[in-house]
Amino acid sequence: MEYVGFWENSMPNQRAISRTAAPLRQQVVQFIREDILQENLKPGQRLVESALCQAYDVSRTVVREALRQLESEHLITVVPNSGPVVTVLTEQDIQAIYVVRANLEGLAARLFAENATDAECKKLLKIASRLDQEYRHGTIQSREIIKAEFYDVLISGANNNVLRETLALIHARIAIFRRYAFIDESRTEESISELEAIIDFAANKRDGDAAEKACRHHIDLAAIYAKKEYVSRNKDVIDP
Repeated sequence: MEYVGFWENSMPNQRAISRTAAPLRQQVVQFIREDILQENLKPGQRLVESALCQAYDVSRTVVREALRQLESEHLITVVPNSGPVVTVLTEQDIQAIYVVRANLEGLAARLFAENATDAECKKLLKIASRLDQEYRHGTIQSREIIKAEFYDVLISGANNNVLRETLALIHARIAIFRRYAFIDESRTEESISELEAIIDFAANKRDGDAAEKACRHHIDLAAIYAKKEYVSRNKDVIDP
């Protein structure tokens, strides 16, 4: 696996860090995370602390704290003798993540069907009514927002805090793959049909078994697309 140097010739302009809003560390975490998701920082790129300090106009302590948090999210890996780099995944890594994701989200759909209140069901059904405008005919940003709302309602209705906490970690790891799906129009239509099925079984029919199967089917298809897209974009740094 080849690790490449920090992006010296494509360094982003110095960021405007607010000193009064969120803590500095959280702002830097968000900036670096977004650069990774937008592929301004690519898998295998080294993250040099001094360059990050200059880019975000913050201290080395703040940068180190931000990198530690991103390492806990598995977006960054600390490599011996190289330091922190943007994490490089293999096809096997992606498959392993999605196997766990399919099982956890399938469980969330089942528990929603079994435990959600009438008000939570109405919220999920309302999301289904917005898919045409905000997902099919929406922007990347509107697709991200409504998909995040879908998961928030689904997981809240499942009423299991351990599941919520575990899925939050999984969703942090697969954020880049979800963005691929929002960009590709051919995947958009498939996703809408799959989401409509999950919502119908979970919130309308209240069929836990069918909701779980529909959710697992959605994630199984997403895994195929995620592997294909990630590997094609990063084949130069992934081990053969």
